[in-house]
Amino acid sequence: MNTPLRLDRSCSPRLAAACELLGAEAPASLAAIGDPALLEAPGLTALFCSRRLPGDLILPAYDLARLLREGGVPVIGGFHAPMEREMLRLLLRGPQPVIHIPARGLEGMRLSADQRKAIEERRLLLLSPFPEKARRLSATLAEPRNRLVVALAERVLIVHALPGGQVAELAAECLARGTPVHALPGAGNAHLLALGAGVLDRGG
Repeated sequence: MNTPLRLDRSCSPRLAAACELLGAEAPASLAAIGDPALLEAPGLTALFCSRRLPGDLILPAYDLARLLREGGVPVIGGFHAPMEREMLRLLLRGPQPVIHIPARGLEGMRLSADQRKAIEERRLLLLSPFPEKARRLSATLAEPRNRLVVALAERVLIVHALPGGQVAELAAECLARGTPVHALPGAGNAHLLALGAGVLDRGG
């Protein structure tokens, strides 16, 4: 189960379209653990949260994860920030597809019991555009990883984006090219709403 496969862009129409969008930044191939068919899940939704989360958004973040799970919404993300990891933990207990793109290679990656179970049930796909030797999570790799996440997604949901941070910049780029972006309401996300992001109600 833990031996990655190699995928090229021709294996999936969505992956091919994402690589076209990324242009010169597109990976030549990706490592994968799980069912590549999950790449074609309709309504694939990117989920982001900056590392520092305002206190008033903590409970809404948990509520959002539960609603995405209960609604069977396919979710894609890097799941690296603390709240993103918590949301992944909740999502893996549901039936919906999840695509996890860590900021590292997949070779030698330790999987939790929930991850192994989800892979066996063909509802979790691990993807990486990075080489096998990249065995540690890296902030340097987070930016190209995040660009791949949004290139694959149909819409973007943001729990919180630190003003001026990488997630906020990514949101602005998505809005500029017409990708729907929604954020949880709160003072900490006012800058996103000013950019044109929609208000994310807790119904997802």
